[in-house]
Amino acid sequence: MPPADRYARQIAYPPLGPEAQKLLASKRLTIIGCGALGSHLAQSLTRAGVGFIRIIDRDFLEISNLQRQTLFTEEDINNNLPKAQAAAQHLRRINSTINIEPIVADVNHESIKFFVEGADLILDGTDNMLTRFLINDIAVSYKTPWLHAACLGAAGQTMAIVPPYPPCLQCLLEALPEPGQMQTCETAGIIEPAVAFVAALQTAQALKILTNNLDALNRNLISFDLWQNHYHETPLDNLKDGCPCCRDGDYNYLAGKGSLSD
Repeated sequence: MPPADRYARQIAYPPLGPEAQKLLASKRLTIIGCGALGSHLAQSLTRAGVGFIRIIDRDFLEISNLQRQTLFTEEDINNNLPKAQAAAQHLRRINSTINIEPIVADVNHESIKFFVEGADLILDGTDNMLTRFLINDIAVSYKTPWLHAACLGAAGQTMAIVPPYPPCLQCLLEALPEPGQMQTCETAGIIEPAVAFVAALQTAQALKILTNNLDALNRNLISFDLWQNHYHETPLDNLKDGCPCCRDGDYNYLAGKGSLSD
């Protein structure tokens, strides 16, 4: 199938077009985490025609995942597949013209350097704050844009970080929360529409970055609660003086100095 046919409706959208589609085909993504958010992101950007997608996740699939991790099936669980490998199998059947690289591994301050090597954009599909601070350090250090996102219950948020320009995630959150301070999907629950909504926002932001439509990029903190019918954008202009990470180049988490104490 000719690429023009596959992406005809996307190319017909004026801000993209044929040249933007060629640009997407040349881009490399790293998605860290392939659970609810990561699998949604991987599927959307595979369908969009991003040329290379690296997916990192250490976990295996469980039946409770299927309620919100829409890329996966019961067969994947019966086959005892890691999420990254199951995702790659499905994604290759969706779009055989792009390169999918699954990696079943833990993300830490040493391994993350390999995982983001050569990436044009890093996507946050995690549910772990320490990993997000690691992503922030490596992205600022390498001057690689990344998209933070999180969701819980019916709510979610996302933020675009575009080094070397502040703000970064550490500007917004000065330090890791104390252990037990944050709720999780296990304790607070989560509904699939919240995941899909965050992933849609992230994917749209990703397409803007990957096609150099930076004038359209939303640099606010976007948050919402679908159950309470709330949508809010928080301007971050007051954070643009930078923090020790993006202003001074102190990458404590990347150096292994930042951690959650037990």
